[in-house]
Order: sequence, then C-alpha cells, then structure tokens
Amino acid sequence: MAALAGLALSAALALGALLAPPPAAALDGERVLEAAGRFGPRTQAAARQLLQLVERQGAQDEAARLKAINDFFNQRIAFRDDNETWGRPDYWASPLETLDRGQGDCEDYAIAKYFSLLATGMPEARLRLVYVRAMLDGRPQAHMVLAYYAQPNAEPLILDNLQPEVRPASARPDLAPVFSFNSEGLWQGTGGSSTGSAVARLSIWRDALAKIRAEGF
Repeated sequence: MAALAGLALSAALALGALLAPPPAAALDGERVLEAAGRFGPRTQAAARQLLQLVERQGAQDEAARLKAINDFFNQRIAFRDDNETWGRPDYWASPLETLDRGQGDCEDYAIAKYFSLLATGMPEARLRLVYVRAMLDGRPQAHMVLAYYAQPNAEPLILDNLQPEVRPASARPDLAPVFSFNSEGLWQGTGGSSTGSAVARLSIWRDALAKIRAEGF
C-alpha cells in the first residue's frame, strides 16, 4: 500500500506505446481448483466455496452479487499490510494467494472482489479498482477500493474493507479518488474519459493479471 502514491505519479506521467489489454478470461473452475491445490487442502476448500458462491450469484441481480462477494472477502480475510504478509512493501496478491494467507491489504481485497464479480458475469466496464486517499485517524493515507457503476455516468457504489457495507460514493466523504483502472483502461479520478491502458502503464497490475489468469480467473 505504501507504494500506491508512487503508482499515482507513474500512472499520470507514463509515456510510450499503449498496449491493448488481453481479453478477460472466463472462469475456469477446474484450473482454479488445480491451482488452489498447489497451496494445500485448506486453500482448495476455500476456493471451492468461492466457486460455489460465484455459481449461485450468477443467477442473482447485480446488487445481490455485490453484497455477497463483498461479504465473502470482508468476513474471511484479515487486514494485514504487505510487509507483514509478504515481507515486502507492495505486493498485489491473486485471489488464491489471499485465500491461502487468510489476510491481505486493501489492494488484495479489491482485486479478489473484482475478479470474483467478473466470474459471476458482471460486465467489466461496470467495475474499476480505485486508488484513493482515505482519511484515517485524521490523516490521509493511500488506499484502494472497488467501484461499481450501474451506468457509465452513474454514481458508483464502493466495496471497501474499511466499511463492511456497500455504499454509494456520496456516503464516503472520507475517500478522495486519485485514479481508477481495470484491464480495459485507466482514468484520472473516476472520470469518464480513459487516459490509456492500465496494463501498459502499471507494471504491477500487468504482472498481477498474468498471474491471476494463469490460475483460471
């Protein structure tokens, strides 16, 4: 999380050719379970529970999906910073890595929720990972949340590990957006005009995508 401030600057200033993001892969349940099995039986059991949840939620409306996936990770994962979990200042874990450790920081919650919602059939254009400055104990701190847009210009709903309930952005005055992204684009703040490819500009996101897709998401 500490390196997110640097990512904000990099995202704003990065130059060069923009790479087209690879298409989002459909969830491959067998591959997810195979990858989870390499971590161990406990992680495979957690992955199976996630797959069952994803299958059930695919038939629900989007509001129900948001709540179910948000609750699954908020209730299962304990917040810990990357130094404690991974022994390094900034590491973006895959959903399986997060389930295996049973802990993670804000990016890990947001990433796990993002890919799980995609797996339910949620359109990618409705989801963005948002780097924000969050007021914690009276001081701004780097933080990441997941935002859901019912329509392109709609007020987003925020999925956050700091707040257990899914809430509209207007109910979260403690969060100031800096930039947002998914595998389709990169935006300043939560604006409507993309500034390019997050896959090209954020190497940590590109690396995370490759790892996560290799695991079947």
